[in-house]
Amino acid sequence: MKHVRAVYFPAPDLVLSASRDRTVRAWSRSAPSPPTFEPRTVTQGSDFVNSLTCLPPSPTFPNGLAISAGSDAIIDARSITAGPSDNAERLLIGHAQNVCALALVPGAKFIASGSWDRTARIWSVENWENVVILEGHDGAVWDVLPLSENLIVTGCADKNIRVFELGKAVAGQVEPRSTIYTPDVVRALCAVPKGHPSGADIASASNDGIIRLWKLNGQQVGELTGHESFIYSLTSLPTGELVSSGEDRTVRIWRGSECVQTITHPAISVWSVAACATNGDIVSGASDGVVRIFSRSTERAASPETIAHFDESVKSSSIPQQQVGGVNKEKLPGPGYLKTKSGTKEGQIQMIKEEDGSVSAHQWSAGQWINVGTVVDAVGSNGRKVEYNGQSYDYVFDVAIEEGQPSLKLPYNLSENPYARAQKFIDDNELSQNFLDQVAQFIVSNTQGATIGQNEEAPSGPDPYGTESRYRPGEETNTPKILPIRDYLDITVAKYDPIFKKISSVNAALVAAGRKGISLNPSARNAIEALKSALESKKPVTDEFTISLVVMMCTQWDYTDRVAPLDVLRCIAISPSTAKFRSPGDDHGLVKIAISAAFEGVPDGSEPNENCVMMALRAIANLFKSAEGRKLLAQPSEISTVISFINRVVGVRGQPPIGPFNRNLLIALTTVFVNYAVLASKQLGSISTENQARLISPLALVLQKQTDSEVIYRALVAAGTLITVIGKAAPEAKSLSSSIKSAKDKVSEARVQTVANECLSLLT
Repeated sequence: MKHVRAVYFPAPDLVLSASRDRTVRAWSRSAPSPPTFEPRTVTQGSDFVNSLTCLPPSPTFPNGLAISAGSDAIIDARSITAGPSDNAERLLIGHAQNVCALALVPGAKFIASGSWDRTARIWSVENWENVVILEGHDGAVWDVLPLSENLIVTGCADKNIRVFELGKAVAGQVEPRSTIYTPDVVRALCAVPKGHPSGADIASASNDGIIRLWKLNGQQVGELTGHESFIYSLTSLPTGELVSSGEDRTVRIWRGSECVQTITHPAISVWSVAACATNGDIVSGASDGVVRIFSRSTERAASPETIAHFDESVKSSSIPQQQVGGVNKEKLPGPGYLKTKSGTKEGQIQMIKEEDGSVSAHQWSAGQWINVGTVVDAVGSNGRKVEYNGQSYDYVFDVAIEEGQPSLKLPYNLSENPYARAQKFIDDNELSQNFLDQVAQFIVSNTQGATIGQNEEAPSGPDPYGTESRYRPGEETNTPKILPIRDYLDITVAKYDPIFKKISSVNAALVAAGRKGISLNPSARNAIEALKSALESKKPVTDEFTISLVVMMCTQWDYTDRVAPLDVLRCIAISPSTAKFRSPGDDHGLVKIAISAAFEGVPDGSEPNENCVMMALRAIANLFKSAEGRKLLAQPSEISTVISFINRVVGVRGQPPIGPFNRNLLIALTTVFVNYAVLASKQLGSISTENQARLISPLALVLQKQTDSEVIYRALVAAGTLITVIGKAAPEAKSLSSSIKSAKDKVSEARVQTVANECLSLLT
């Protein structure tokens, strides 16, 4: 078999798998101990099979049905006992592109599907018709999660999780009941078992390697960190634990918020993982074409020969040096280290210099060190070039494209912008634009530690939160000095259709509930529609009535409905009229309005919504774009309010930080730091020495605790610029030295090293 893209574990003696070899196979247990599973081909298609689910046995289908789909966009339903020459029970046609997700709806009367065509669909098992289309997605629907017969959750490439109530369908279509905004592409979803310590309803996994735990009202209640790359699959165990798999070739088991076991595979990717609800065993499907079953039961353990073969396969895996960063062989411990030292956390990797001079990688898993491969040199790290199509490159990667494309050649030189090369790769191979971030991050991940011959930082690609507006000093100048920085930054890029569609949906619910005091009447709806047109045309907002409507939605709508209005508020914050706006009654300006919207009205027992806080920070950052906004932000009362807000976000004085792993929030936060530093530098005396010093403490915390290169870079730029203002002799400036060194040690990226060194040189 080629890449096993989907697995399903419906019963202890049956496993189903789907592969890029165009087959669906049923694996039936033929011997109990050690367990032996024999394969049989159920489906042999003409295109890659990428998704899989199963209909249990019933009077109509006594053997149950294997439901599969893939790049031909056709859902195939056939008996599990069928053979490749048998006809399918049904072929479901409706999707326009690759079907990448399938799931059985509780009650077994319906099937849910998700596709590249930006829709999810519900199919009736009774008549095999498409009964509902789930609308509103702006990217591929990577996963579908039915929570009940009426409630369906989807995860999307547009970085959103959507909750649908099928009972609210009109003419076969339904809009989302609510939308949860996330920091990255949502690749996988699963229901969180009842009684989980987080109290979460669902879990999502993303390309950033983080599993996030959510309440259905949009509140994030936890994060599980440990994966080192994209996460492709999630499931849960009868014990209440969660299981994940991904591009870092591991399956990980999570108990509460802790990773309790890491199972490294001898493969590039572990595409799929599923659990047996009866006995808690798990099955994985990987890029090496192997289906593997793992059990905690000694009775169901594989033979010693099988276990030894697996261990040896992992041990003999080759790990490119770029994947583990710079390795100084001379400073690595020898094999004796593994006998005397324990790991500090599950999944920890320790490099060992073997007696023959080679470097091996060992992972701390379930209380022991596991040899997971040998670190090998790779092209690009030692000057060797690779020929491809008559040209020389530092790297030529084999890329297995998402959801059923053959491996393609991706040439890359270190002097190139990763995103520019990713875009060319997409254009050359006529791929979906949804792959831009993934391909670019693949390049970045696989060239870490190599010397990049450029000074610019790759843009972040399409992002509804606007991180492609990130600051890239040095890209238009050859001047070696970066500090002090002189330009204000903003985060204004947005996708207006989903934002205003969400506002319309919330407003309709308010009208239906009779809440006329805070709903939009016809004239107000017209004003909001005109605002959308103005934003799309990049025209400044000047109408005070429209601004007051946005402020009303931000501050008076239910807390769980404020993210979209706050998104609009940060977009209009660049307009001078918005900066001059004062709310009737309390005479608050935009700073206090944004912060109030983020913090006031939080349901009892809940924490502030990270996305509300993020949007408030973006609104403050965007105020710096107008002279009126800078005048407002320089007022002592306003800057004091902002600094108190910042302190609450980063957790000064022992408070729990808000969104400590939310990259978009942290970028917004450090953008505020940068803009205040620029204001202090360009308009000397505009910010008091006391307030300049008050900015230092939370800035130092960010430098000490964060590891994301963009977050660290912005924090360093802000720190260095503030040092040029307050002077190197100031105690506050001197106090930054250790934090800057800490940041420098954590991030090896060239631009971070450059600006960190410049900051340190300012202090000498």
